[in-house]
Amino acid sequence: MNPARPARLFFAVDPPAAARTHLQAALEPVHALPGAPRWTDPARWHLTLLFLGAVPRDVLPDLAARAAPAVAATPPMRLRLAHAGRFGPVRRPSVAWAGLDGDVAPLTELAARLGEVARGLELPVEDRPFRPHLTLGRWRPGQPADGTLTDRLAGYRGPAWPVGEVLLLESRLGAPLYGRLTTWSLA
Repeated sequence: MNPARPARLFFAVDPPAAARTHLQAALEPVHALPGAPRWTDPARWHLTLLFLGAVPRDVLPDLAARAAPAVAATPPMRLRLAHAGRFGPVRRPSVAWAGLDGDVAPLTELAARLGEVARGLELPVEDRPFRPHLTLGRWRPGQPADGTLTDRLAGYRGPAWPVGEVLLLESRLGAPLYGRLTTWSLA
C-alpha cells in the first residue's frame, strides 16, 4: 500500500474457482453480443459486503480489530450465484450483475454489522440498502447498450458453496487483482 495515499478498502466474500468457472461458462453465449457491457475479469469477481473508499492507514488496525467480532458472529453460510440483472433502465443500463441464492439473510446481517463497525470509526458509509450481487460488467456511457442481455441468465443457478472467509481488500489503481489486507475464517 502506498503510504502517501489512503487505501480504497472494502469487505468482501470471494466465490470459489468452481463457482467462477461455472458462471463464466454461462456468460459465454452473451459475452460478445452487440450491446454487451465491458465484462469484468473473473479473477476480480467478488461479493462486496461494504465499500469503504479511502481509509487512512492509521485507522486500519482498529478497523481490523473491530471487524473480527462482527465476522465471528456470523453463522456458517452456503451461497450460490443465481440469476442475473442490471442496475439502470433497459435502455441505459449501467451495471450487469449476478445475484445470490442461499443464506443471503446472514450475509446481509454481516454487511450491516460491518457498516456499524465503520460508522463507529467515523468512516463514511453509504446510506442505502445492501443488495448482494457480483458485478459482471459495466456499460460505458455513450456506447451501445443492450440491457436485455442479463435477462438471458434469469434462470441461471450455479453450484452452491460454503463461505469460508471474509476479506478486507484494497483496490489498487491499475493492479490486476485486489490486495488482501486481512482475512477472517468462518467456522
